[in-house]
Amino acid sequence: MFQSAHDAYLESRVLSATPLELVNMLYQGAIGAVQDARHHLAGGKIAERSRAISRACGILMELTAALNHEAGGELGARLAALYDYMQRRLLEANFQQADPPLGEVLGLLTTLAEAWTEISRSVTPPAAEVSPWSQPIPPEPACAYSAGSWSL
Repeated sequence: MFQSAHDAYLESRVLSATPLELVNMLYQGAIGAVQDARHHLAGGKIAERSRAISRACGILMELTAALNHEAGGELGARLAALYDYMQRRLLEANFQQADPPLGEVLGLLTTLAEAWTEISRSVTPPAAEVSPWSQPIPPEPACAYSAGSWSL
């Protein structure tokens, strides 16, 4: 029950998110996956570590696929190269069962997440478009009765 409620909440959150919010959510997911991988590595849980690293790699692949290379130009190309580098470091960490590559990727993801958070704060949401079919909300009529004057 809890998992399905959590999944429904997450689906609702994703469907209502702006593109910047989606990128932030992906970064938070990748950071959490790398933290989980480090925790499982320290605990000697091989299968769990591998799943966490696979989850982080999957998120990095989604971030790579979401890049608009035409609009992003050099920045898009650099981000793609950085995501590729992080994926290679994650695979290296998994094969070597080593923590330093995980720590490096965690630092890179945290820095990128902070940058995207700042970008999100600086971008103001677009003003809602006014439809020619919309009607103004009429002002509330003045009421001759106070809220406390009704009694039954």
